[in-house]
Amino acid sequence: MTSQLKTVLLLALLSGLIIVMGGVMGGRTGLFFAFAFALLMNVGSYWYSDKIVLKMYNAREVSPSEAPMLHAMVDEVVMRAGIPKPRVCIIPEQTPNAFATGRNPEHGVVAVTEGIMHLLTPEELKGVIAHEVGHIANRDILVQSVAGVMASVIVMLGNILQFTAIFGGGNNDEEGGGNPIAALAMAFLAPVAASLIQFAISRSREFMADEAGARYSGNPMYLASALQKLGAYSGRIPMQNGNQATAHMFIVNPFSGVRMAELFSTHPPMEERIRRLQQMAGR
Repeated sequence: MTSQLKTVLLLALLSGLIIVMGGVMGGRTGLFFAFAFALLMNVGSYWYSDKIVLKMYNAREVSPSEAPMLHAMVDEVVMRAGIPKPRVCIIPEQTPNAFATGRNPEHGVVAVTEGIMHLLTPEELKGVIAHEVGHIANRDILVQSVAGVMASVIVMLGNILQFTAIFGGGNNDEEGGGNPIAALAMAFLAPVAASLIQFAISRSREFMADEAGARYSGNPMYLASALQKLGAYSGRIPMQNGNQATAHMFIVNPFSGVRMAELFSTHPPMEERIRRLQQMAGR
């Protein structure tokens, strides 16, 4: 129920931003179309956010015969977590990373990059998979997927607003059009607001998924060791595809090569995550 309530509140906040941006861009007419668009995005985000995000990163589902070790790890972890087995996907990226998505545990997906399978040991990879299964078991995945899709749309609309404001759009007085200066301000503020909403839902969830992953993998040091490597390598090999608005879905920020202010970071400090895992292991 808590997860469902947070999802509703998140959708309401992001929808409100879209509607305000529509009003700024096109006055009363823009407000009407933005309201209709927000309704459409709500439905689409709930039912199809996982498919949209997987498509965004060209993730491909793999069978047990294609990736036997990966499936064996997922089988072991979900047995400990007590949830249905999620679909397993591989992302054709060399940056080492992973995320989980889906509406609920019955429709969960675990996706890992090619790079993470080359970098980590089997024990470390199991720790990462256990972390992602922790997100699924904690029912974080719907909120995270919806936030990613909706925030991506807001950033896109913000870019459109900036363009129309610079070139004189949104100034139709007959239709109640907005002031170009207000539109320009919204173009910059909307992505910031979307980032703040993501920030509000992400950090505590990472700690919870770390704790769950430590239990499901059988050893907190598997994940602690993996995070040390991921923290060192992810910044060197940034993600080639995707959108910064979905960074909160990954185990580490895949766009860390493009540093954001710490205030808007979607992940807790890596050192703090590792320290907590070491404490769980008695170190």
